[in-house]
Amino acid sequence: MSSRFIGKCKFFIMTLCVCALMTACSGGSGSSDYKDGSYTGRSSDFSADESGNGSGYGEVAVEIKDNKIISCTFKMYELDGTLKDENYGSDLSKENRLKAQKAVQSAAKYASELVKTGYLKDVDAISGATISYNEFKEAVNDALQKAAK
Repeated sequence: MSSRFIGKCKFFIMTLCVCALMTACSGGSGSSDYKDGSYTGRSSDFSADESGNGSGYGEVAVEIKDNKIISCTFKMYELDGTLKDENYGSDLSKENRLKAQKAVQSAAKYASELVKTGYLKDVDAISGATISYNEFKEAVNDALQKAAK
């Protein structure tokens, strides 16, 4: 066997191992047990990215029944506590306002997708709304930790 072939095999095996570890660490089996009830979670504060966009944090409210997430809401806030809503970004250029509004609109999609799929690992990021996606994931994880038996 050539050393090139062995190198490719090693790379392939290492890639499989990394994928397996990532799945195991991300709750891939969905085997957590949760108490019925309503739980809230909050992301950490996010300071603006290199373009000056996106400062704030996210909050979720999830309701769990029979070990399933049956409802979820996600809201994003400015660091001063102002809700990011249809007016978010109104003081920005047209291009940046559109980006800001896309993030706000994506928030509802993330929450409904979580209820639909049942697992955070199955909620995909929406292009252009990565900061809100990261806030959503962090806030959901916070809420689910509170719900864990």
